Amino acid sequence: MPSRNLARDGAIPSVPVTTRRSSLVDSGVYRDGRRLASPDDLVATCRLLREEGGRVAWMGLYRPAEDELQALAGEFGLHELAVEDAVLAHQRPKLERYGDTLFVVLRAARYVDDRESVEFGELHLFIGPDFVITVRHSESPDLSAVRRRMEADPDLLALGPEAVLYAILDAVVDGYGPVLRGLENDVDEIETQVFTGDPTVSRRIYELSQEVADFQRAVTPLQAILAGLTGGFQKYRVDQELQRYLRDVADHVTVAAERIESYRTQLRDILTVNATLVGQRQNEEMRSLTEASYAQSEEVKKISSWAAILFAPSLVGGVYGMNFDHMPELHWYLGYPLALALMLGLSVTLYVIFRRRGWL
Repeated sequence: MPSRNLARDGAIPSVPVTTRRSSLVDSGVYRDGRRLASPDDLVATCRLLREEGGRVAWMGLYRPAEDELQALAGEFGLHELAVEDAVLAHQRPKLERYGDTLFVVLRAARYVDDRESVEFGELHLFIGPDFVITVRHSESPDLSAVRRRMEADPDLLALGPEAVLYAILDAVVDGYGPVLRGLENDVDEIETQVFTGDPTVSRRIYELSQEVADFQRAVTPLQAILAGLTGGFQKYRVDQELQRYLRDVADHVTVAAERIESYRTQLRDILTVNATLVGQRQNEEMRSLTEASYAQSEEVKKISSWAAILFAPSLVGGVYGMNFDHMPELHWYLGYPLALALMLGLSVTLYVIFRRRGWL
């Protein structure tokens, strides 16, 4: 990456640099990998950077106001499209080169154990010949740990802004490890739930599938980003050791992307198995309901049959029990035996009919 010396070029900010303490998390001016000063605001940082050549400024901002970024854009020649992306946020991971400045968007991830969910953070980086500007829109990643690591290794930090970019990439990718382990554990738990018949498992499969898809959208673009950076590092003859470090990060990203794809495949298979098991359980429930309905129908047939059998003698008895003087065969000597025979005959006839039909 070509170098630019603000002090030697006599650059003067075209827009006054303003600052709000709430957005400036940390700012340092370095030379040969060692911190020379820790300015309290962006104005002092820019002034110290211009005082002498060979210095590098590293500024960390958290949700800065638009006027701050516009001021930095005037000071360091940041492209307006990159500044707009950094202000609006909600960008996909990408790498853009604007002249001698790199603009990188990264998506950090963090696994929250108590909620069993993944939280994503967004990070924007402006990497110039003698400056690094980081813009965070979320609590993660924790760049203070990256800064401590770099300051503890002056030889690595002395390699310049590209070394800071490597360290941030390495921290973001290392943060994917706990997320992968958390997702793997969730997939294993879901497999157990599916075969125990947990009715809430379908919702959990859907939610986890969404998280895995979001994670994949954060990780997969890094492969192209790292390939572009590797090519750029070679083109601008960045230190060979730093190139090896970057290739190591690329290997970790490849492994993460492969594991994420395996999780998506597992979840698709689990969803298919769950749908099959749910269908089987529904079929079993329908069969049980059908059997119960059939048994109930058989009972109704029996009850109806006996009711009809008992109704026949009741009908005859009811007719001859109405106490009218003028009724057929009312005073006949054989009327009573005939009525009994009629009652018995009707009952036996109905019983035989229902028996043959299988109702009794």
